[in-house]
Amino acid sequence: MAGSPTARRRRLAIELKKLREKSTLTCAQVGEALDWSGSKVNRMETGSGRVQPSDIDALCRFYDTTDELREFLKSLAREAKTRGWWQVHGSGVPEWFNIYIGLEQDASTFRQYQCELIPGLMQTEAYTCELHKTGAHMTAEDIDRAVRVRMERQAMLTRTDAPDAWFIVNEGALRHVIGDRSLMREQLERVLESAELPTLTLQVLPFDSGTYPATGSFTMLGFPAPEDPDLVYRDGITDAVYLEGEHHVREYTRAFDGLRAAALSPQRSTQLIKSILKEYAQ
Repeated sequence: MAGSPTARRRRLAIELKKLREKSTLTCAQVGEALDWSGSKVNRMETGSGRVQPSDIDALCRFYDTTDELREFLKSLAREAKTRGWWQVHGSGVPEWFNIYIGLEQDASTFRQYQCELIPGLMQTEAYTCELHKTGAHMTAEDIDRAVRVRMERQAMLTRTDAPDAWFIVNEGALRHVIGDRSLMREQLERVLESAELPTLTLQVLPFDSGTYPATGSFTMLGFPAPEDPDLVYRDGITDAVYLEGEHHVREYTRAFDGLRAAALSPQRSTQLIKSILKEYAQ
């Protein structure tokens, strides 16, 4: 079973939707039969609302499931209510980003393209702090919380069950000075250290790479259980978009493959980062 509360909530939503689709009924029809609103059923199937064990009992009786499946779904509902380690930091983590962190913690594959900034999972504390000071209107306390969460998230790359991670970073992100040159030297050294991790692949998309898929930054997460479909994540200033349909995943996979083909090899990427590092040292 998936480990984080977010992943459990997502798995529960997937299973409930499968049961309804197998019954060939609509959300409105299920809601009417159980004296609920159709929107309540829809919220359960999209993971946007809390599901009580009593709701699971009612649905399983209606769908005539096995006792084993009912107990499994009830356990998912109970465990989805627990708090993840990142949620103790309160307002330092936006609600919409809480969802992403929970999914990230359970991913078995991680694919990310960053066109403007160093990937968050490779950032130093100083680099992250500088980013949060700009334009976010956050208190010093909230900035500290946000930085701590990002630093703790990085532990996923060094776990014994670390995900298979592949990062593509635009050369512009490496040359964009955040803070000062001293901070950037430290940051690029961290990137080089991260590139040595056994489960991590890093490529740089150079300025002279020619044409490539113009997508903006995005992340693709894959999960160990076949019942949990891959998803694409994109965020903005105040919200995020999660794309789970096969069409979306297929097109972003195609875009990532195009970026990977246009980028330098991991070895040449390391060489380029070292050359930029020397420039910062001058």
